[in-house]
Amino acid sequence: MDTLVNFKSEMFKPFLPDDSQVNPGVFGAELAFWISKKLAQKGIITSYPEYEDWGWYVEYCLDDNEYRLCCGNVESSQTEWQCFLEPYAKGFFGRNKAPIELARVLLNAVREVLEETDGIDDIKWSCR
Repeated sequence: MDTLVNFKSEMFKPFLPDDSQVNPGVFGAELAFWISKKLAQKGIITSYPEYEDWGWYVEYCLDDNEYRLCCGNVESSQTEWQCFLEPYAKGFFGRNKAPIELARVLLNAVREVLEETDGIDDIKWSCR
């Protein structure tokens, strides 16, 4: 199942300077907030965006399965972006990860949001 999407857009350029970002050249807050709102409008409820040193993510829970939809820019670009699904482990040492198949509704909604939005181009899905 495709769980990684790359695309191009001018919509998510950071409005704060580089020294206000998670790390220099690491962007994605605008994308994460936007996608969280768009998903909510489709009935897919996520957390508010949170950040790591590599970018941003929103959490998605389905029953006792947890996932992160990770969002960020590609190699310091302000016009090339990616999102990918990361299942949480239910046990110690990364064992018993949440099944990817159960997140299909989330991934389908992400696909719809990206495809129906003017200003998002060159959408390419792949396996992570």
